Amino acid sequence: MNEVLKDGLEIGVETAGEFRVPVVAGAGLSIGSIVHACHESAIDDALAALAVPGLGRDSLDELLRYCAERRCEADEATCPGCRRRTELQGFTSLDEFAKAHARIDIGDGSVGIEGPGSRSLRAESLDALAQGWQGEKYWYWARRVLRKLRHGIRRAHIQGEPFADAGQTPAVILMEPQLADNIGMVARAMANFGLDELRLVAPRDGWPNEKARIAASGANYVIDDAVAYDRLADATGDFNWICATTARQRDLRKPVLTPSQAVAEMARRIAEGQRCGMLFGRERNGLETSELADADALVMIPVNSEFASLNLAQAVLILGYTWMQGRDDQSLGRVTTYEKPLQTGLNMGDDRPSTKEEQLGFFEHLEGELDRLGFFNPPERRGTVVRNLRSLFTRLTPTAQEIRTLRGVVATLAHGKGRGRKS
Repeated sequence: MNEVLKDGLEIGVETAGEFRVPVVAGAGLSIGSIVHACHESAIDDALAALAVPGLGRDSLDELLRYCAERRCEADEATCPGCRRRTELQGFTSLDEFAKAHARIDIGDGSVGIEGPGSRSLRAESLDALAQGWQGEKYWYWARRVLRKLRHGIRRAHIQGEPFADAGQTPAVILMEPQLADNIGMVARAMANFGLDELRLVAPRDGWPNEKARIAASGANYVIDDAVAYDRLADATGDFNWICATTARQRDLRKPVLTPSQAVAEMARRIAEGQRCGMLFGRERNGLETSELADADALVMIPVNSEFASLNLAQAVLILGYTWMQGRDDQSLGRVTTYEKPLQTGLNMGDDRPSTKEEQLGFFEHLEGELDRLGFFNPPERRGTVVRNLRSLFTRLTPTAQEIRTLRGVVATLAHGKGRGRKS
């Protein structure tokens, strides 16, 4: 029996080969394919691309709940690409998965994996097969899309604004970034340290990309202003100087700089009116030697020589942090409308250092009560003990409020307070 949604849509179950598949009745689309489309792009864009008559935000909410609550289990149905199907088939390894297929074509089909099974499959690449053979947890994806549908993208209202004028900071150039999430995390790292300009060379998943905006966690202005290029030469054509990051030694006659040295060189050139950029490689294998050859200098980050690989956002963050060091417009942490910029050292807040007069008043108060209560015994040791006490409290450099607190402690210990006051 079909489940009727708003707008007249129905969720039904169709048989495809050996599997029962939950679908939007009459549309021929599995529930998983709709979840996948809405997860990978903006919801309104996905709905427009799917072009299912009657499928709007209200009916999408109900459809997503079907997947999120795994109602397909009661229907004994699974979607193509969902991990539930792989689990029901009993596959626990890629080897077992491959054996169930007669052939798995890789890419354009010139490379393939043959097995004793009867099924067929095409995978984008060996890496994609190794990472995705188990399928996606579409029910988790459905829960994410539901949150996005009902509450919007987290921090989507935060727009921010560029930290500096155009050309006053080095641009960040990402070479063929593979994951939109990584682009978003790079944007967040850039915003943390005042880097505004992001350029992308042939991003694998296209541009713009909604997942990058989500991962940017509020650094929306970096994402919105980012520009994608087809070729590295197009992305770097207007720069005067470029440094490229690498963790591997290359046989190139190029200056090799630390992040601090690279930042110093870029700061000097930018002050002269030059445009500078920092080039970062692919997540999987970095930059090719031919790409490094076109850079003016190589940047190598000091790391553990036995584990030198950094992820993309980490590398950008280290260069960004180094760029921010020593700048007059840097801030220690967040500064809101109600907060003042902090300086290094002791944070006094609304307090102030105590005066010597206030310290002396406390010493005399403490010593007077100790005298009254017979603490100095034998009496001839009084001078030594007083000097030690005064040295101790002076070394603490108490604030004015701390002196008042200490005097209150002495008074309470000596005379009590409230109901505990001594007669």
